[in-house]
Amino acid sequence: MTKTKPSSWHWLLIFYFSLFTFHSAQAQPLSPSVQVSLITYGPGSDDISSAFGHTEIRIFDPVQGLDRNYSYGGFDYNADNFIVKFLRGTLPYRLSAHSLYQVLYYYQQNNRSVREQVLNLSLPQKQRLFAALEENNRPENREYRYRFYYDNCATRPRDMIAQACGDSLQFRAPQQPTKSYRAWMNDYLGEKPWAQLGMNLAIGRPADAMTSNWESMYLPNNVYDNLAAAVVKQPGGLTAPVVTRSATLFEAQKIFRKQVPFIFDPEVVFALLGIVVALFTARRYQRGRVDRWLDRLLFSVVGFWGWFLLLLWIGTDHGVTAWNPTLLWLAPFHLPLVFWATSRNTTARRRTAYFGITAVLILVGMVLSTVPGGVDVLFPLTLLIRCIVNLQPVRQRALMRTEVV
Repeated sequence: MTKTKPSSWHWLLIFYFSLFTFHSAQAQPLSPSVQVSLITYGPGSDDISSAFGHTEIRIFDPVQGLDRNYSYGGFDYNADNFIVKFLRGTLPYRLSAHSLYQVLYYYQQNNRSVREQVLNLSLPQKQRLFAALEENNRPENREYRYRFYYDNCATRPRDMIAQACGDSLQFRAPQQPTKSYRAWMNDYLGEKPWAQLGMNLAIGRPADAMTSNWESMYLPNNVYDNLAAAVVKQPGGLTAPVVTRSATLFEAQKIFRKQVPFIFDPEVVFALLGIVVALFTARRYQRGRVDRWLDRLLFSVVGFWGWFLLLLWIGTDHGVTAWNPTLLWLAPFHLPLVFWATSRNTTARRRTAYFGITAVLILVGMVLSTVPGGVDVLFPLTLLIRCIVNLQPVRQRALMRTEVV
């Protein structure tokens, strides 16, 4: 095949398209009329992912015909190995852009408040923020590693605004930390007691660290409150509030939330379980029976959940599931060691060692626990009852009737 030398018009086309490609990769210039605002959506009740609210950045430029919200809260439900990635903390979240009015109806239908804070930024700051968002919205840059307390759909907008403003944005002076990551989280889970229990059992000591104002902004409402109190330096050196105007675009109606029936509340469920186990154990012990099948059942379940919590610690990237004191009473070693300690051929010494060590770990775990409510006391006490009865000698007159299978 022979090659032909490109003519001058070929070079002109190449030059033209190069310029077009270069300029299209840059954020379009904004007009002086552009308005930048933070959109805060209130908590929802439809699922756990909506329980903490949501934050977006809005760029509205009527001159350029631009009205775009940037959201860091998207992820793909159809991603390969979705559940595994979600549990391991490796599910990629992504930035997406849409019009406010494309999603406003959804939040109204789900009775979630929508508030807007118009920001007092200079035109260069607005342009930097818009350019950074557009660059972040490129297909190769959209995804990020979500971390619940440290890098999420609320912290990303906060960081983007702070980076665009530089040193001119000043949040209120840090106060003495009085609330932990866990405590902030639990403020939003009161109406979801089982979700609250599960999340508190899964997180460890990092969640009990006290938060500064900056760190507390992993929650959208805290971003809203801290931004409302922030100031921005003006060219003359004076400071002014960074929020020039706040508006409620939709006010959630105060309605009676559906409550978990009393009998199905976690504390009631585990209290009833403890009472049943205690009464059953006492009555059977009086008859000279220990019923070690019950120990195998209880401690096998404990061991299963213990392995799950251990995997959340050592096999995930969440950053908040490490050093979990719950593992002292939900210990994974119970599965399979409970069968080793309660088999037909086990020795009294082996059984005493197993249940004695287990009792000590349970007591230490109860002391160190920071799980709210009473489940971290009720269920460990239930297990402790079984430990104590296995450490007690069965009455001599009924020894021959002790059930060990």
